[in-house]
Amino acid sequence: MASRDTVEGLKRKILKDISVEASSEFDRNFETQSFFGQAWQRHKSPKRAGEHILMHTGALRRSISAKADEDSITFRTTLPYAAIHNEGGEIKVTARMKRYFWAMYYKANGGLGRRKDGTLRQDKKNTRLSTEAEFWKHMALMKVGSTVKIPRRRFLGTHPNLEKEVTAIIERRLNEFYSNPDNFKK
Repeated sequence: MASRDTVEGLKRKILKDISVEASSEFDRNFETQSFFGQAWQRHKSPKRAGEHILMHTGALRRSISAKADEDSITFRTTLPYAAIHNEGGEIKVTARMKRYFWAMYYKANGGLGRRKDGTLRQDKKNTRLSTEAEFWKHMALMKVGSTVKIPRRRFLGTHPNLEKEVTAIIERRLNEFYSNPDNFKK
């Protein structure tokens, strides 16, 4: 019969292995821009059309952490906007948001290249900036209280593929435990 110390050691190693594997899988979701193969919806903003989704600064990806106790593992992030991206939903436009949208509009419009006579140049950069400026103008003209739909782009959560990995980890550790329980002492 295994002692309590060896069973606790087994449980600790299983939780650590699951934590490492799940962290790796969640990080891979950002690389593949999907949730276990289910692709995230692309950006509508022309400003970020070619960028990685949810990776503008990388802060969201870096903010994910795991906390294990004796019986469970909890994955969390401290960023307030993480939940709306993971679960999707709607946010109400505020006066502060409108000021931000106008500032972005003026910034995009100010970057437009002009000829010596003051007319706009007809080049790729201006075309891109014009599209971006139009997007910000559209956002800025929204009424306070109207809603913006944020699509669901899951990066954390349960999935059958993750459950298979967890089951494989538990089975592997149990087999190791029954073949040599002394390796699991505290």
